[in-house]
Amino acid sequence: MFALARKLRQKGVLGLNHRNADYILRCNQRRLYPLVDDKLRTKRLAEAAGLAVPPLFAVVEYAGDVEGLAELLAQHQDFVVKPAQGSGGDGIVVINGRSRGYYRKSSGSLISHDDLAFHILNALSGVYSLGGQRDKVLIEYCVQFDPVFGKIAYQGVPDIRIIVYKGVPVMAMVRLPTRQSGGRANLHQGAIGTGVDMATGKTLTAVWRNDIVSEHPDTTEPVSGVEIPHWERMLEIAAGCYELTGLGYQGVDLVLDRDRGPLMLELNARPGLNIQIANRAGLDLRLKAVDASDIVGASLTARRLFAQENFAA
Repeated sequence: MFALARKLRQKGVLGLNHRNADYILRCNQRRLYPLVDDKLRTKRLAEAAGLAVPPLFAVVEYAGDVEGLAELLAQHQDFVVKPAQGSGGDGIVVINGRSRGYYRKSSGSLISHDDLAFHILNALSGVYSLGGQRDKVLIEYCVQFDPVFGKIAYQGVPDIRIIVYKGVPVMAMVRLPTRQSGGRANLHQGAIGTGVDMATGKTLTAVWRNDIVSEHPDTTEPVSGVEIPHWERMLEIAAGCYELTGLGYQGVDLVLDRDRGPLMLELNARPGLNIQIANRAGLDLRLKAVDASDIVGASLTARRLFAQENFAA
């Protein structure tokens, strides 16, 4: 076991304890966590900075607000219901249309308005929030994913996770929904994580439940070699989130809308480590390369170029 641990360290693989002690604890001040743990606060912060985000239709703060929800939702054919302080995708409901008086979820199943209202009331009570505290619920625009992902996503919207260290993008992956994940781009629920070449924005091999895979399990299409549009812009959006929050180590989640282009979706102060498996590369070597450079504090373009030149696949 110790020999394996030494071998992984030599390859620059970042472990959980190492990540927590040497990067998260050192680079992320506790007082800044609410900026990213509350999705509503993150969205407003991003809008104030001029970053494109999915438009917000409404915020449900109190149980009484649910009574007028039917009238509000009648204006939108698709939308997303999202607890402001949820984690791991818990409590998120994606509505893609309607059928016979019911809402149609991204999985294809139907839900009545009463059941959706009950779900929102549960979310307000803190069922899905970090620590179980009382929460708010966001009703927002449902992203229409770019056709580039059409053959390698199942009934959901893929997102792009970029790890940013001191303002420098260091590693990325695309999270692809599957039947097992219920159309959600969440690795813990069964989505695929596909590594991305930082230089070109092309997808590499993928991880699914800790196994390396080369094709999507539902569509059987190859997941590698897909070039992500607007890649350089996405890297600069991610890099700019350092100034947005002040967090030195964070995960930036973006989506690629077919009409609106890149949108910043969420930020994470404790991004997971499976991204290393998807990329078949260790994070620690890249983090140390940033520390050994003089790139911190440079322009967004300079930081993006540094990432593309130093962290190519």
